[in-house]
Amino acid sequence: MLPESRKALYLMIGGFLGAGKTTAIGRLARHLSGKGLRVGLITNDQAGGLVDTALLRGQGFATEEIAGGCFCCRFNTLVDAASRLNESTRPDVFIAEPVGSCTDLVATVTYPLRRMYGQDFTIAPLSVLVDPIRAQRIFGLESGGTFSSKVAYIFKKQLEEADVIVISKSDLLPPAQMEELTGVLERNFPKARIFAASSRQGDGLDEWFAAVLEGKPGDRSPMVLDYEVYADGEALLGWLNATVTLKAVEEFDANEFLKTLAASVQRRLAGIEIAHFKMTFSPDDGIRGELASINLVRTDYVPELGMELDEETLGGQLIVNLRAEGAPEDLVEAVRAGLQEVSAGFPTLRTTLDHEEHFRPGKPTPTHRDGHAPV
Repeated sequence: MLPESRKALYLMIGGFLGAGKTTAIGRLARHLSGKGLRVGLITNDQAGGLVDTALLRGQGFATEEIAGGCFCCRFNTLVDAASRLNESTRPDVFIAEPVGSCTDLVATVTYPLRRMYGQDFTIAPLSVLVDPIRAQRIFGLESGGTFSSKVAYIFKKQLEEADVIVISKSDLLPPAQMEELTGVLERNFPKARIFAASSRQGDGLDEWFAAVLEGKPGDRSPMVLDYEVYADGEALLGWLNATVTLKAVEEFDANEFLKTLAASVQRRLAGIEIAHFKMTFSPDDGIRGELASINLVRTDYVPELGMELDEETLGGQLIVNLRAEGAPEDLVEAVRAGLQEVSAGFPTLRTTLDHEEHFRPGKPTPTHRDGHAPV
């Protein structure tokens, strides 16, 4: 699985917002740990306070978070994060999860890593995960809410540069629709190997894991990318990260609170296409690492609890990450109003918005962009 030189394996898993990257990374990390390998994880976002980081640390994995821009624009910080993990746990495998609206990873991350740090890392093939329902809508196979053309441009460019495309959440599609979607992806992206996998069911994961752990990245020229369209597409997305303190006199059901809050915010954003809305709640009076989480990946989807608390609580910290094709101010207002509405249904509960950042991502400015694969 690892080269004889024992260089660490660097493995990047991309994909658009809501594709299921964090869940899949957790499954892969457990798979590797089960084989006796040390794993270090690196998460990435436009702002600090990531649900993904809380979820992965909650599973016991050493995790570094890079905020303030994509890996491409924070390349040196990415290398520093790997160094910190190396000092603390000396991972055999680094798994990096880039921002879900980021593309051009081969030219700006993979090739520079191979060129400058090839003595330290073996680079695995780039995997890009794709939500099957979102993909059906983007490629016109099914109707339903979707993104405007410039946001869809980023979605398709992510797939274009992939060495491996994984149709995640494969349990959501019947066989005929899965076959149809696979055919579309094969015709549009003939250079990629395509797998179907379900992190929830465990189907197809071993085949995908083997492809990235034993395979080699492609050496093709970087794809042609219009950075103006890319920047316009990112700028259409509203971004909100927030932390909220919950305190109650009487114990309350945090699982129910999350479900009710997610539904309230979703209702207030009707007409805005949600890319990803996720929250975690960490109780102050619970076991270390214990979490409740909820996830919404489309405006017309049903919010789903991922992790649940077994007992009621008196309070803790809520992390909110919301990305949608809409004005950031609308996202903030929806969350504020949702908190006010829902907390009224829990008579002794008080919610305090401690911190929030809302914005549209700026134009990507890569630290490096290599025009060809290293020799």
